[in-house]
Amino acid sequence: MSDQRALVLQRHRHLKWPAFDKLEAALMVLCGMCIFMFTLAVGCDVVTRTLGRPWLWLQQVTTAFFAWGVFFGMAVATRRNDHFYLSEITKRMTGAPRSTIEIVNRLIVLVVALLLVWFGWQNALLDMGSYRMPSLIPLAVYTGIVPAAGVLIALFTIEQLVNGWRNGFEGPEDRDNLPELVE
Repeated sequence: MSDQRALVLQRHRHLKWPAFDKLEAALMVLCGMCIFMFTLAVGCDVVTRTLGRPWLWLQQVTTAFFAWGVFFGMAVATRRNDHFYLSEITKRMTGAPRSTIEIVNRLIVLVVALLLVWFGWQNALLDMGSYRMPSLIPLAVYTGIVPAAGVLIALFTIEQLVNGWRNGFEGPEDRDNLPELVE
């Protein structure tokens, strides 16, 4: 339990359902594994090329871990309320203006997530019949993460919309950053 809590960002807790904490922790572990494997594959690629015995398939492994790491990271960034929202503008706002901007932001992200699901799925299906040489890895191994990330981003965006609607979008971390009013 303590390992999971260390990986789950507690900021904006009022926008999160505890049921998704394990999913966020698992995605953080997967991101870390992808970064590690990407780095290891690049290192092995450099060493084998330096020795004059390149493993050509390593570039394909590198590409796969990079793609999966990036898209897992996008999903985690959505859950953590990082990266995709106009947080610097909205954290200084309160009430209806803030709620309006927060809802519009999340609706835009939700539309993009649904487009990732739809077009990512279409692309992954097309890639099932195409293979990378020399390893013969289906291209869907690389593109399959796109619709999966879209589903995760949509799930986390809906989570924030529902909780923001119920609890408000302002959290304690936003109040701490408000400038003091001088009389």
